[in-house]
Amino acid sequence: MARLAAIFGCSGPRLTPEEAAFFGRHRPWGFILFQRNVEDGAQLRALVEDLRAAAGHDAPVLIDQEGGRVARLLAPRWTGWQNALEWLAGLPETARPEAMRLRYRVIGQELRALGIDVNCAPMVDVAQPQTHPAIRERCYGSDPQAVVAAGAAVVEGLLAAGVLPVLKHIPGHGRPSADSHEELPQVDTPLDELEAVDFAPFRALNHLPLGMTAHVRMTALDPDRPVTLSAKAMAHIRETIGFDGALMSDDLSMGALGGPMGARVEAAHAAGCDLSLHCNGKPAEMAAIAEAAPTLAGDALRRTDAALALRDGLTPETVPIPDLLAQLRGLEQEVRHA
Repeated sequence: MARLAAIFGCSGPRLTPEEAAFFGRHRPWGFILFQRNVEDGAQLRALVEDLRAAAGHDAPVLIDQEGGRVARLLAPRWTGWQNALEWLAGLPETARPEAMRLRYRVIGQELRALGIDVNCAPMVDVAQPQTHPAIRERCYGSDPQAVVAAGAAVVEGLLAAGVLPVLKHIPGHGRPSADSHEELPQVDTPLDELEAVDFAPFRALNHLPLGMTAHVRMTALDPDRPVTLSAKAMAHIRETIGFDGALMSDDLSMGALGGPMGARVEAAHAAGCDLSLHCNGKPAEMAAIAEAAPTLAGDALRRTDAALALRDGLTPETVPIPDLLAQLRGLEQEVRHA
């Protein structure tokens, strides 16, 4: 049966009858969870099962679990982490990829135990001095090649745990000093500099199955529209950066985008997004998306099916989390004693 080209949130820790009926009618491709959806492990596992049952298929269930500033599963019930930029700065560059692999192996196993099979990471935006804290604290560094190495390690850790990664925020959210949750950032950097710095990690990781756009207007790509709504920017992502995975918008309810929700959805898909991501669980906005979004077909269907095939083919080997954390502590101790 056809699936709606959308990823939805829900309002709380349990599905309401109205939400279950809505998801059953529209069969979204996937779901995304937030802290408002979390009480404890048993409740969260039940919610994940209920979401898939409501949609009538083995829908991907996403979460943003980076650790630090962006974490939906909090300590002490789940493992707590520092923000990536600060944490990695305390390690020598040679140790950072292994540290990130272990970090995301732990995160991935915690997610998989809950039935969550997609994590919105790695975030390979390259940090700049002016980067807004909402992004900067979560970055892996300011050198593109170091960011690539850390991002690849994140992917390795997640896949080993049986969780799909999402490459974000394509083609880069490292330059803006504005927060796209509140307003539309604009970047006027010349294209050659963007290619050499901002776009480089996305080219290196362009084989990943899923990606998320940046709500940023890059005037070198399109002086009029943010990436999410720009056919010119999307063409650059596909043809020059070379990303052929399923591409979801960043959250369409963010302040960077203006106009009615239905118009945002139509513009995103017309530009080249495969999936509309909507996070806040508000019924009226979700209804507008369900009316405006297409069902998956053509290249969008091919790409999303490829992501699901990769997910279904993963064979995770569970390693006790205390053992993984002990390896990580050992790595940190070696650094301190070096």
